[in-house]
Amino acid sequence: MVKLIASDMDGTLLSPNLSVSEYNKEAILEAQKQGIEFLVATGRDHTEARPPLEEVGLDCVLITGNGAQAIDKDGEILFTHSIEKVKVKQILSILDSHQLYYELMTTDGVYSSSQPKRLESFTNLIASHVPHITYKMAIAMASAHLTMLKVTFVEDYAEVIEHEKIEILKIITFNEAGQKVLMPIADELRQLDELYITSSYPNNIEINHYQARKGFAVKEVAELKGISMAEVMAIGDNHNDMSMLEVAGVSFAMGNAEPEVKTTAKYLTDTNAENGVGKAIYRVIEENL
Repeated sequence: MVKLIASDMDGTLLSPNLSVSEYNKEAILEAQKQGIEFLVATGRDHTEARPPLEEVGLDCVLITGNGAQAIDKDGEILFTHSIEKVKVKQILSILDSHQLYYELMTTDGVYSSSQPKRLESFTNLIASHVPHITYKMAIAMASAHLTMLKVTFVEDYAEVIEHEKIEILKIITFNEAGQKVLMPIADELRQLDELYITSSYPNNIEINHYQARKGFAVKEVAELKGISMAEVMAIGDNHNDMSMLEVAGVSFAMGNAEPEVKTTAKYLTDTNAENGVGKAIYRVIEENL
């Protein structure tokens, strides 16, 4: 029997308009009513992850930065896996050599070096994933969404990296040409060792400490709660979800998931536009998976 459900956010729990549907919310509440723990495992920073959950009154453990950090319902940090500062400088040197825009996810929130670039990257992401939306509408939607998020803009990342109280949890870089440009750079970064490099969308790569992956983090949280991985359900849509789909006793891929993700998961549910998370949860409850 499932005792813990771990769900990705973007492309999974969230609908294309980046909100939690009423159907998904009710399914989660029903699971919690039956004593099943629910957590979110996302590539987002906790300041970016909480708003859509708070909008519908959901309170749960958050695994953020692809597993770089876990935070309980009371805001207490359960664990952190940050990238060493020396390695951060090496990573940024490589990204700069390819003239890529990137952001730093830290223990002090998200840092960006360019507000226009951040808006452009998020607009392109929305435009490519929301059906029948115009680019102008995507810009408006991205602008409204980004104003709700805590982001610090700096001219030089050096001051962030050198700050003794700030740890770097994840580095995310974007390119609109997609993986044909990013994959060779990812391979170059892997030569640095002790890094975990994955992707949450076709236009990005995400760089973490090698222990910062969703599968490890879900297992760590489950162990803290005395739950075995056979009693864990995981659901996701993209490559950064695969590590938790591989270790969970019950795993679902979204209908909109990448082909490799569908191959990894044991079960398939509907898309994020069709309440796939809620339907998977009800199936788990009804069929006692």
